[in-house]
Amino acid sequence: MDDCTRKTISEDHESAGNKFANSLVVVDFETTGMSPDQGDRAIEVGAVRLQDGKIVERFQQLMNPRVRVNSFIEGYTGITNSMLAAAPPSRQVMGEFLDFLGSSNLVAHNASFDKRFLDAEVARIDKSYRGEFACSMLVSRRICANAPDHKLATLVAYNEIEPVGDFHRALADSEMTACLWVKMLKDIEQQFCMQGLTFDLMQQLSRTPKRAADTLLLRAAGKPIRN
Repeated sequence: MDDCTRKTISEDHESAGNKFANSLVVVDFETTGMSPDQGDRAIEVGAVRLQDGKIVERFQQLMNPRVRVNSFIEGYTGITNSMLAAAPPSRQVMGEFLDFLGSSNLVAHNASFDKRFLDAEVARIDKSYRGEFACSMLVSRRICANAPDHKLATLVAYNEIEPVGDFHRALADSEMTACLWVKMLKDIEQQFCMQGLTFDLMQQLSRTPKRAADTLLLRAAGKPIRN
């Protein structure tokens, strides 16, 4: 590692609460289809809690939405209609997940997809949540720009992350997304000589055009902007 003076984005972890990018909940939903607006439902939720970049807690549960899944989804996820028939109702599972989530911020791979389903399922039980989403896929397009593509499985292999469980199951996908997220945070900290990356900065990064990503991070690190 090159010698550098590291800038800590915020010194006060206690007062910052869940503002740090390495302390949050990483979530993944398996679903009956692509859009809750078209009547599709969540059938499994998996999540891991990161605290200072370490997985400290896990949540996983199938849920019974009282709709059948088609053969493609059964083959894609390995989740069958018989498994869902024995699962607790969606209302119960989502209530338990919201208890797990608390006020934490969230990360998901292709977060717009998971956020749509979380919002739809939460609305069905007349609940809400406080956390905001960041997208590991959008961040990876800035940090892992040379990867063959930005699918989760590709990025796990590209970053030499040990696979956990089966892809397209919610807990395994959330855990591998968490490992990818932490790896990208460490890469940013090393390259730009920063510590204590904030969730807000990672959200900004995900929205910043790829050509301007280095400028954003250099500015956040208090470094000279490269021409």
